[in-house]
Amino acid sequence: MTLAIFDLDNTLLAGDSDHAWGQFLIDQNLVDAKVVRTANEAFYAQYQSGELDIDQYLRFSLSFLADKSIHELTPLHQLFMQTVIEPMITPRALALVDEHRQRGDTLMIITATNRFVTGPIAGYLRIPHLIACEAEIIDGRYTGLPTGIPSFQQGKVTRLHNWLAQHDETLDGAWFYSDSLNDLPLLRLVENPVAVDPDETLAAEAARQEWPIISLRD
Repeated sequence: MTLAIFDLDNTLLAGDSDHAWGQFLIDQNLVDAKVVRTANEAFYAQYQSGELDIDQYLRFSLSFLADKSIHELTPLHQLFMQTVIEPMITPRALALVDEHRQRGDTLMIITATNRFVTGPIAGYLRIPHLIACEAEIIDGRYTGLPTGIPSFQQGKVTRLHNWLAQHDETLDGAWFYSDSLNDLPLLRLVENPVAVDPDETLAAEAARQEWPIISLRD
């Protein structure tokens, strides 16, 4: 089977689900708007520059989940999906995923956003395999802390190699679609790297390497 791997935020989505979740919590009056907005924007700027401290960011982004169960949070995430995420999913993104599905490729999302936010999105897109940052759960409740290796920058490569070993798969002929300079380690690893609505750094590298550059925006 050939792997078709997709980054999520600003690749399959015309926006960033993690950043949008923070804004959604503000809009729902569930967090201190000033504190969360300031932190959200600062971390997002760090991400865009390739300088994000992923552990610090995960502790911030997961803090709202602390001492809550998946069951308690499900209605809130459903509202988030309907009002924020579904409008970010473009016909071109759906068509690209379906093209690989029709070929019989193995579909995967690999993202630095946590599984709580991204699991339902992968389900909506009918993409069966998801590698995401993991939130610790003890006795059925989130602790607000991250666990395991973050799937960010080189961590995406590490987590993917672990998945390949567990599933007896290879990267032969694999595709990877991404918008971000943070994904250069994985883009350089696959046979078919594709830059999608890339940031300035990735666009320049894609041009040097003669990688395809596409847009999934309408």
